[in-house]
Amino acid sequence: MHSHSHVHIHKHEVKGKNLLFSIVLNVIITVAQVVGGIVSGSLALISDALHNFSDVLSLVFTYIAHKLSRKKASINQTFGFKRAELIAAFINSMTLIVVAIYLIIEATQRFLHPEPIGSTLVIWMSILGIAANGFSALLLKGDADKNLNMKSAYLHLFTDMMASVAVLIGGLLMKYFSWFWVDSVMTLIIAVYLIIVGVDLLKSSTKMLMLFTPAHIDIKEIVREVHKIPGVNKLHHIHVWHLNDEELHLEAHLDCQQDIKMSEFNALLHEVEQVLFHKFHINHINIQPEYNKEDPKDYIVQD
Repeated sequence: MHSHSHVHIHKHEVKGKNLLFSIVLNVIITVAQVVGGIVSGSLALISDALHNFSDVLSLVFTYIAHKLSRKKASINQTFGFKRAELIAAFINSMTLIVVAIYLIIEATQRFLHPEPIGSTLVIWMSILGIAANGFSALLLKGDADKNLNMKSAYLHLFTDMMASVAVLIGGLLMKYFSWFWVDSVMTLIIAVYLIIVGVDLLKSSTKMLMLFTPAHIDIKEIVREVHKIPGVNKLHHIHVWHLNDEELHLEAHLDCQQDIKMSEFNALLHEVEQVLFHKFHINHINIQPEYNKEDPKDYIVQD
């Protein structure tokens, strides 16, 4: 027998319309920068356009995942599509890294064989990129603080805004000093930054997809706190994981000190729930009650 409970929490409502607006903006920027990069001959501008295109893909993934995650659970999908946003974040992080590797290869070749570049067009296109990506990132900033999927989209936009700043600096240096090699250097800087943020996001999303214990959760501390409750003998067979950004789950066996009635266990369970929610912010709890049961009593047991 299992006893399941979840504590109601106020969920942050992600604004899907902001995502749609950002998608439209980035499509416009991508087209403009591709044309500008071809006309001017700037690899940095084309790399910025390529990154913008990856933004479009990431925003589309984010939007679809956001819509799926709001679908209700069913018999065939008992958790609904709540983990769709984690998958989107994982895919977005991978696209950041792949784009960065491509840019490094292209920038290295261009550095060895520099070409004259139309710097004036580069400057104006980079200003367009800064304005549009900056505004899009601002739209998603509030949601990014509450949602890993939205954070992945925000990082795409923010890094692209910074990339446009780098392209602008390169354009100015090329215009006034004819330092055309700066185009390749700026591309490399953009690529390295993409790898840094991409790897960090990849690690976070992978840990959640693999159901790893969240970094801020101390299993031994949970056990110590629950063991302080009168009537508890031992909490064991413990699993703690994120279903998504909003839901933190705990599954465990609870060995009771006495052979109590179910109504008494319900009261005991309520105390456990309050400790887990208020001290560890765990809002979905699934506990199997036991008394003198012959099974391993280790905190972590391979089921």
